[in-house]
Amino acid sequence: MCGITGYFSTHDRFSTGDLRLMTRTLAHRGPDAEGFYSDEVTGLGHRRLSVIDLSERANQPMVSANGRYIIVYNGEVYNYREIGARLYRKQKKGTFQFKTASDTEIILEAFCTYGVDFVNQLNGMFAMAIYDKEEQSLYIFRDRVGIKPLFYFWDGQDFAFSSELKSLKKVNAIPKEINEGAIKKFLHFGYIPTPYSIYKNIFKLPAGSWMKISRDGVEMHKYWDLKSKLSNNIMTDKNQAMVKLSDLMISSVQYQLKSDVPFGVFLSGGIDSSLVTAQATYLSSVKVNSFSIGFEENSHNESEYAKAIAKYLGTDHHEFIVSTRDAINLFEEIFLSYDEPFADSSVIPTMLVSKLAKQYVTVTLAGEGGDELFFGYGFYRWARRLSNPLWQMARKPLARAFANMSSRYQRVGHLLDYEEGDNLPGHIFSQEQYYFSQTELRKLLLNGYSEELLYDRKPAESFLRIPDDSIFSGQHRVNERKLNAMEMQALFDLQYYLPDDLLTKVDRASMRFSVETRVPYLDHRVVEFALNLAPDLKYRRGIPKYILKQILYQYIPKHLFDRPKQGFAIPLNRWLNNELKYLVDDYLSEEVVNRFGVVDYKTVEYHKQAFRSGVEFHYNRLWLLIVLHKWLCEHNG
Repeated sequence: MCGITGYFSTHDRFSTGDLRLMTRTLAHRGPDAEGFYSDEVTGLGHRRLSVIDLSERANQPMVSANGRYIIVYNGEVYNYREIGARLYRKQKKGTFQFKTASDTEIILEAFCTYGVDFVNQLNGMFAMAIYDKEEQSLYIFRDRVGIKPLFYFWDGQDFAFSSELKSLKKVNAIPKEINEGAIKKFLHFGYIPTPYSIYKNIFKLPAGSWMKISRDGVEMHKYWDLKSKLSNNIMTDKNQAMVKLSDLMISSVQYQLKSDVPFGVFLSGGIDSSLVTAQATYLSSVKVNSFSIGFEENSHNESEYAKAIAKYLGTDHHEFIVSTRDAINLFEEIFLSYDEPFADSSVIPTMLVSKLAKQYVTVTLAGEGGDELFFGYGFYRWARRLSNPLWQMARKPLARAFANMSSRYQRVGHLLDYEEGDNLPGHIFSQEQYYFSQTELRKLLLNGYSEELLYDRKPAESFLRIPDDSIFSGQHRVNERKLNAMEMQALFDLQYYLPDDLLTKVDRASMRFSVETRVPYLDHRVVEFALNLAPDLKYRRGIPKYILKQILYQYIPKHLFDRPKQGFAIPLNRWLNNELKYLVDDYLSEEVVNRFGVVDYKTVEYHKQAFRSGVEFHYNRLWLLIVLHKWLCEHNG
């Protein structure tokens, strides 16, 4: 795992000094080595976290055997040995020898041999840039699901990229004008969805995409897409599905255990991480390290479940029970690590478990993706309910009735209160997270902020071709297969919530402590299989993640999981009334809110008073506003 940076400019906009500054800003992503390349139009920078082939000869930027191409690369390609074997057979006997044991060299030589189509051979998580010195063309690639990040600046003339936004922000030649539409999206989702960032002209490369940058401009191409992998033929046989899924997961975990440094597993005690831990234990020739976090507040502490599972599997288990003070001490770290408004407060336990893991290992496996692939969230049950014509007929009267009832019913009322033109999967996600609905945003936002489209299909960078974003079109037919409401909700989450929230959270939190985190559920073979699995095998008779649980129970007794699902969360609602009350006072004061003029202070005050009076679901709305105004104070104050 590493950090990469670079630029392409024919106008001398960027300097080698800029390149070094950008790269050194990412030292936490790669503390083991640093390297640079530059010519008259291009610069490439790299920070290395050594995981495969720890020798200096595997450092980057790396030059191809023919001397024409140069690569900087962040991530892991797990099937590099198979690709290397194919390359060796393809070369004339005795004319080519690999100089390293790294995946980087094999990836680069695959590009030399197959061109841009090489990316279809890769199984892994990656963001990379390859420069063709002869043609003076730069190619950048991002993995299929968006596990590894890649930001880029492009204004129609000059191009720069980096693994993290903070690196681009260091360059004076890159303007930092706030993107008003991104703020509206943040207040609805809690994150800023791809391709946008908080700044105009700085974007996120979409998952499954590659770009070519040359003197002729910028082209974008899509090499893999979730929707295109949906088949008209779905697997309905339970026994066949269990065998196939189990084999795929074992293959994925086995791939992702490859490492020349110590590894471990994040074990929350839930279904997803427990299956990964069980399979890693089964496959590993050494004792597996497992790591968990618990809270002093009993209502948010699952560490005892994780400990029981670790004991059953025989892992070398490490746990950290978090006090309020431990968590609060990390709040400033959140704002330093995420660079733009980001409201997922579970980043705190993710950072803490990463910090714990770093004391023992450099590589970890995690369970991200299981909920989205196998219907683990409450989102999906609400999607199914709201697709029922009876619910659709009754929802508006129910929403009005619930508005004057208890906090629980008020929250349901918000979920039922949407307009016919609204994007339903986005609305369900937003309200399940207790964020602002579109109706609320119309009252909350001021001036141009309220006028920006929330679900616009065409990104602002009109001079750049972006693949059609048909998930927002409201069409329920994909490749002629009619998706049910739960599948549509899951597709939305896989395309947006997973890469832009969950994987972003894990990447920044783990890389802050120089830990590489791998995600076996997001092997593209597993993803493609799950997309074409009958919904009845994911959610059966009220049981979410049905098939995943049947596989898990082959490793671990069922009684260890007889408890309600609990997310990786913190007691934020209680803290905002107590230890973190100062954040409300400091960043949601009338003076601060009016200074920036983004939201209406009277509406902010309404949410503050509602929360103080006991309507607890307003806490995440307040948290969004705190995060936004703290970011505005620190970056534009």
